Amino acid sequence: MRSAVVVGAGLGGLAVAGALAGSGWRVTLLERADRVRPEPTAVVLWPNGVRALRALGLDTALATISTPLADGGVRRPDGHWLVQPRPAAAERTPVIVHREDLHDALIAGLGDRVELRTGVTIRTVRATPDDRPAVGDGRQMFAADLVVAADGTDSVVRRHLAPTSSVVSSGCATWAAVVPWYRAPQAAVDHPSGGEVLGAGYRFVVAPLGEHGSTRRGGVYWAATAAGAPRPEPPETQLTLLRRWYAGWPSPIDDLLDATDPSALVQHEIRELRPLPRTYAFPAGPGGVVLLGDAAHAMPPHLGQGACLAFEDAATLQSLVREISLPDALARYDRARRPRAATVVRQTRRMSAVLRTRGRLALRARDAALGAITPRLLGNAAEAAARWQPPTP
Repeated sequence: MRSAVVVGAGLGGLAVAGALAGSGWRVTLLERADRVRPEPTAVVLWPNGVRALRALGLDTALATISTPLADGGVRRPDGHWLVQPRPAAAERTPVIVHREDLHDALIAGLGDRVELRTGVTIRTVRATPDDRPAVGDGRQMFAADLVVAADGTDSVVRRHLAPTSSVVSSGCATWAAVVPWYRAPQAAVDHPSGGEVLGAGYRFVVAPLGEHGSTRRGGVYWAATAAGAPRPEPPETQLTLLRRWYAGWPSPIDDLLDATDPSALVQHEIRELRPLPRTYAFPAGPGGVVLLGDAAHAMPPHLGQGACLAFEDAATLQSLVREISLPDALARYDRARRPRAATVVRQTRRMSAVLRTRGRLALRARDAALGAITPRLLGNAAEAAARWQPPTP
């Protein structure tokens, strides 16, 4: 029986661990935290992410926990439309899912061939021609035929194997929360289509999560992006700052911020990899090490492709290791994933430039062009998503 060590029990790590175990592998899943628990927010999955989860055998579970997300358009802070809502074909429509529901579905998919070990901080990596690949925490080495680095943006494994790739700030921070339906403002209940508002260095996205009155985890998901560093203040003070920054923006933003429980607020600095690693596969012994998810291609969340690409990585790896030799599978994984990631990162950086626009004249030019720019950028991403399929060995 072939064996794998997966480093990191985030969404990508859980997905690939379950995928390999479902293909007959014995898997050890290592997590640095003492508990494996998701953030209490939501994630948008575009069609490529949905297709990847389907390839991983999770389509039935996803159907029960996801909500189709209609195009809500893009407005300015004064309420004027920059991009009118546009209906999309069903195969191009993203879905939104609570992270805790998605986490539960991925945990259920692990099966009995996955040994989950928490509280393990990786400190050493071995990837040499003469030995099986391995990682160690200073007390024990975990060796296997395959090591999958799914340990996120600050990946220890990537730092050892691809030291020229650095994590840099994207110059902004993001805040997100889910307001449960019982606390949701009436305006969000009455008009649950959601949408996006785009200002000078500020962005606010609203999306309904599930149906009002549903027994599932649900409510109104919101995410705010602002230029600058993350805030060190307590969540209550951060919410006060958000209310100040977004005061007067279109309904229901003010009411959503007022209804947000400070304990539900999640803040992150937005960071990315520059440059991307030159390879995502590192041969070692009979197999090797691969990079997956943010460990391979951390990027700003502006196009909502982070989780989707991680699931693509997992589905691609599962497909390749089923039928062909492990060294060949790793080489093909690298050839398939690096160009794909580079394309999405390039589109995301173009959107980052649009969002960072500052100054009155620059804003006027951006707003005048945004009706063409945004649909084209999102259209390119949607087209790439529609074309992606798990590879056939």
